[in-house]
Amino acid sequence: MAACLICLQPVSEKPATYHSRCVKRLFGTSRPPVIQIELARLHTAALAMVGHTSLSGIQRKISLELSSERDTLQIAMAAARFMLKPQTPTYPALPENEFVTTRLANLVGIATAVGGLVPLRDGSLAYIAQRFDRLPDGRKLRQEDFCQMASKSPKDKYEGTAELCVRLVRQHATEPGIEVLKLFRLLVFSWWTGNGDMHLKNFSLTADLQGRHQLSPAYDLACTRLVLPNDTLALPVQGRRDDLTRSHWCDLGAYCRLPQRAYERVLDQLAQSCDVACALVNASPLPPAMRGEYTELLRSRSAVLAERRSS
Repeated sequence: MAACLICLQPVSEKPATYHSRCVKRLFGTSRPPVIQIELARLHTAALAMVGHTSLSGIQRKISLELSSERDTLQIAMAAARFMLKPQTPTYPALPENEFVTTRLANLVGIATAVGGLVPLRDGSLAYIAQRFDRLPDGRKLRQEDFCQMASKSPKDKYEGTAELCVRLVRQHATEPGIEVLKLFRLLVFSWWTGNGDMHLKNFSLTADLQGRHQLSPAYDLACTRLVLPNDTLALPVQGRRDDLTRSHWCDLGAYCRLPQRAYERVLDQLAQSCDVACALVNASPLPPAMRGEYTELLRSRSAVLAERRSS
């Protein structure tokens, strides 16, 4: 049975691409809107947006909005509700990679923007997500990434540590205890899924309409090890970018001033989610070789997390 390209659960509806409820949740429509632009033109559009949008990164990103008839997604320079990431010639299957990694984040309780895969006119798949900093009425929520909060230049986004991120959340979040636990979960998850590109600009705080500052939904999630086999963490944890053990994560949990039972529960949950996580990866549209590499990584790192600190 095919898997829904929004939730990755089996779908029996015809055509077997999405659940109708998932389409409603992502687009607010009864049918998935059409994207009438070819991949080559999308890359041109992305280049044209430089200077018109705050979206940044190596992967091309295009801002889209529903047409007035709500049946087509069209390029928008301002107040766009959606962000589209098409295939890139540099790294294969990045949209599929981000899609399944984002679903893995949801599996272990990490909030993300609602997103999924959409086919383009040339048959390729692109990743599309709602912009979490935009409200349905067009208003924009205030968002500040950790590079800005640390008063660093964007070019210095790799000049930080996991511990710096913890300090920033403790200093700026309205409820630091809650948000630091969310940050700890995201940091461990990033390592668990082999994400070597979670730099300072990929962590943010947002302010809601009541002025409460909290960790933003996670974004730009991908297993970079699928395209860069020896990729290490962008931000060191306890001075290490690789070869981390459960003890290192426990030490970070203690640095976060989390109760021991809280940070160990996070580590245990990830370790115990391995089989379900591997099933999600195997149900995804990633190429078969990448599915194999991803599940091998998840099993290896789940085993590390399952190892108790020696007495």
